[in-house]
Amino acid sequence: MKLIRHGEPGKENPGIISDNNTLLDVSAFGEDFNEKFFETDGISRLAAWLNSNQDSCPVLDPNTRLGSCVARPSKIVCIGLNYAKHAAESGMENPEQPVVFFKATSALCGPNDDVIIPRNSEKTDWEVELAVVIGKKASYIEKADALDYVAGYCLHNDYSERAFQLEHGGQWVKGKSNDTFAPLGPFMATTDEIPDPQNLNLWLKLNGEKIQDSNTDDMIFYIDEIISYLSNYMTLLPGDVISTGTPAGVGLGFKPAKYLKAGDKIELGIEGLGVQNQTAVAYSK
Repeated sequence: MKLIRHGEPGKENPGIISDNNTLLDVSAFGEDFNEKFFETDGISRLAAWLNSNQDSCPVLDPNTRLGSCVARPSKIVCIGLNYAKHAAESGMENPEQPVVFFKATSALCGPNDDVIIPRNSEKTDWEVELAVVIGKKASYIEKADALDYVAGYCLHNDYSERAFQLEHGGQWVKGKSNDTFAPLGPFMATTDEIPDPQNLNLWLKLNGEKIQDSNTDDMIFYIDEIISYLSNYMTLLPGDVISTGTPAGVGLGFKPAKYLKAGDKIELGIEGLGVQNQTAVAYSK
């Protein structure tokens, strides 16, 4: 199943993409795709509901705005330097343990919304990433069991302001949490749609030029290890999002570095998880 959320920002309704790629509104199901939905086996309940009700679900305009494919989670946990080639382009050794940081949930937005270059920013960067959505409460779990806690997967662009992240002291979160810095979607694919998340091609184009082009098999720490590792330090709640790192080709890695400017077009995708399109715009009140 492919879960979407559609409508005006802050007023999104739940929906699905049907097997024939039609967008359907499932508001009549009565639940958003949030912590409670995932905690109460919402995917199975929605599938059962659709068996009887799909034919009566309103069909959406294919150009309707999509929001984040999951409602605001309790946390967005990100893994840094998790692709070997990206660590190399950053001039860093492969980490011995996952590099963990948080992204404010207020950064969430739709997959095709404009990305706002923050006030006083000169180093806004892009990062195509595979995101994992947690399906049930996870604490102190074994690596062998970790994928049992996954509800699904989606596409994430982990936008980063490198000066805020690296030059202003403190944690990376400051460079990761500006508004619109976490476009998620276009849809969340349930696990049956993605049989091998460690063998997915992912890519990003800037103004039509492909500058990130890799596969999730280049991860240093695989998804099962990441989930198990995190569960030793925090309880992962249903609906939580884990972003698993970006491959080589970020702006920071170019020589000289290149960063977004107003008017730039960003397109990115992951095999089986759709495509995002964003336009960079300057901050204004």
